[in-house]
Amino acid sequence: MSTTVNFTGSVDRDLLKRAKVVAAQADTSINALFNAELRYLVETFEAAEAGGNQNFRALLDFSLGRADDRATLARLGIGSEEDLFLLMAQAHLPMPRLPAVATRGMVESLDALAD
Repeated sequence: MSTTVNFTGSVDRDLLKRAKVVAAQADTSINALFNAELRYLVETFEAAEAGGNQNFRALLDFSLGRADDRATLARLGIGSEEDLFLLMAQAHLPMPRLPAVATRGMVESLDALAD
């Protein structure tokens, strides 16, 4: 038997506005959308872990910016970024964020141009 609990989190203001639109169009609530996506993520991760499959972990690390595309391609044993993005879509994961180091490097490069 499952019980619900309230928790506090933060989300980007623009993302929240967009989520409200999606929820309204789907005739549901943001809470229901969040629960469905979080449940999918957790259950998929747990199923992969239980089966000894580390592929989902590799894709999640890539999605969260903890691994770059080359490392993820090598870890998964695939040869193209197109295949990687197809796997991301099949895993129902958001497209990757740049690693923090890469983002800082880009900001520093842009700042240097302004000088």
